[in-house]
Amino acid sequence: MYKESDYLEKVQEIAEQFTKANIPYQFIEATSLFIQDVSVEHHNEIHVLIQWDLLQESYELFQHFTPSKIEKYKVKGHFTFNFGDFLVNITCYFNTTVKTDPYRIKCDIGNHVVWCHSLYAEIYSGDTTFSKEIHNFLKEKQSEMNATNELAWNQENYQALLNRFGLPEEAASKIKQNPEWRLHPFLKYIENPDEKKVIHLLGSNGVKAVALSILGANVTVVDFSKENKKFAMDVAKYAGESINYMVSDVLSLTDQISEQYDTVLMELGVLHYFIDLVPLAELVRQLLSDDGMFILHEFHPLSTKLITSTGKKHKITGNYFDPSIRTKDVAFTKHMPEDKKEDLVKVYQRHWTLGEIITSFAKAGLYVEVLEEEPNHKLHDMGLPKTFTMIIKRIT
Repeated sequence: MYKESDYLEKVQEIAEQFTKANIPYQFIEATSLFIQDVSVEHHNEIHVLIQWDLLQESYELFQHFTPSKIEKYKVKGHFTFNFGDFLVNITCYFNTTVKTDPYRIKCDIGNHVVWCHSLYAEIYSGDTTFSKEIHNFLKEKQSEMNATNELAWNQENYQALLNRFGLPEEAASKIKQNPEWRLHPFLKYIENPDEKKVIHLLGSNGVKAVALSILGANVTVVDFSKENKKFAMDVAKYAGESINYMVSDVLSLTDQISEQYDTVLMELGVLHYFIDLVPLAELVRQLLSDDGMFILHEFHPLSTKLITSTGKKHKITGNYFDPSIRTKDVAFTKHMPEDKKEDLVKVYQRHWTLGEIITSFAKAGLYVEVLEEEPNHKLHDMGLPKTFTMIIKRIT
């Protein structure tokens, strides 16, 4: 009986052969998922996708294994060979370039790096073969990430909020002067908030919640930062308003809330805390009333994933399709003294494309009624999108 280490050793050896021969490749299907720690059965098979115009060179590369004859179909070529206890499947798709696959990522096997097809490709390609296993894996990973992110958001955040907004009574006074301004640009979709039930997911410091409450809404905030709650409740008190604030991981609401809301709100720098959008989309559908709306106001992927700008200079420094999970400074770091910044716990983030966002909510029985892409108002960044607003509703 072979060990998992035997399988990964053979995968590594095959990768080294392709690398030495300068043939672009990536492991796919169950092999790729197994390398990425998703619990799937690979049936003693190794699946590899190669550059289509190097099929013959790949065939010759493994001649000492006595491979099967190359079979060619309308869209692909294929051959196999036995490598110890494993059957290796080599496939190419004609006129398809491996290196430009947006979901081609590097994965570690011990001290070695191999190319794989990201597990996210399986979710968004329409192939549901391993959907259950992938979502279960991401659920466990999300739980691990939440523990770290929660710790990051409960470390001296209250002081950072004071540095940013001033004392709660000062913040309350400013919000009362012009609550509508705090809700730009999505207030126009809510129209009249009076008497509407609103739930603000990852509602952070409560500034938006207090503004909505001043305009007559019945507001619930959900966030896992106790320090955010303290600041929000202090601001609400000085504003003479009442808001409900739940300290909780958002995805746990599935078992905690049975109410439905006229408006579910998420805004600015929160979507990247989820590494699987499908459970979030299913939660949103559960929270929405039949005629309710989900307002998602977020930073545009072009600005978070692709383009950086300094003054008049713009550079494409990222990969729009990159599905990697990264560690970054917690958002309030910029409001902390320099001597405090190095000691702050980092957060995990996964940035999404517009296509991934829309697809995830569509799969949950929701539809996008509005997608408004909002321009950057800095003169040097004129013509570039800065944020976007989606209005999403239930399919009834």
